[in-house]
Amino acid sequence: MPDPIPVDSQLALDAEEKEERYVHQVYEAIAGHFSQTRYKPWPVVEQFVQALPKGAVGVDVGCGNGKYLGLRPDIYTIGSDRCASLVAIAGERGHEVMCCDNLSLPYASERFDFALSIAVIHHFTSPERRAAAIEELLRVLKPGGQLLIFVWAMEQQGRRKFDPAHPDVFVPWVTRANQLPKPQREEDAPATTEAAGEGEERVYQRYYHLFVQGELDALVESLPHTRIVQSGYDRDNWYLVVAKEDAA
Repeated sequence: MPDPIPVDSQLALDAEEKEERYVHQVYEAIAGHFSQTRYKPWPVVEQFVQALPKGAVGVDVGCGNGKYLGLRPDIYTIGSDRCASLVAIAGERGHEVMCCDNLSLPYASERFDFALSIAVIHHFTSPERRAAAIEELLRVLKPGGQLLIFVWAMEQQGRRKFDPAHPDVFVPWVTRANQLPKPQREEDAPATTEAAGEGEERVYQRYYHLFVQGELDALVESLPHTRIVQSGYDRDNWYLVVAKEDAA
């Protein structure tokens, strides 16, 4: 597996362009292969969902292939994702899903009892956009509703090791060229570091911001009407359960 690459601060792309090239285009390209590796719920997420009251209504923003949407038949969870190909996979599995952007959710304010944001916020390329994404999740929650957020940690216990001096990195996703659909136009091809012939490996670079301990907590605490219910570390991720408090 290739090593992560620090993001060059001189990269001549603005935040939206970075996300389009190094997040959205990449996930569209690898969606099928990525989905095959995402089938087992993470224990903390499953515990959160299992603790919800019967009849709760929620949303999983960045739902991917929908692996958390069917955990309980007695609650109602809809999903959304920026990646149309992953939305299609989740829809084929019988889930109610739609394609939309975390920064502009098409849901009414104070609509949901709970929200999930699993491995999403770390793909936003600036502190302002990360804060805006969380604020949008809080907007659609009812007062008293809870939001579960997971983000990648700088402090990883697995085989990945990162340099604290470089919290913004490109993390490789390796697949074979014959596992992927070919883009219709050359300019539609996502960012790769290696060209690949039929059956050869191709490496796609995905942007991540790695959160240090306490960083996610501080980000949430800077937002109005929030209360951290639980903070922890699991599977090389920092996570929070955040309650939305009544503005009154």
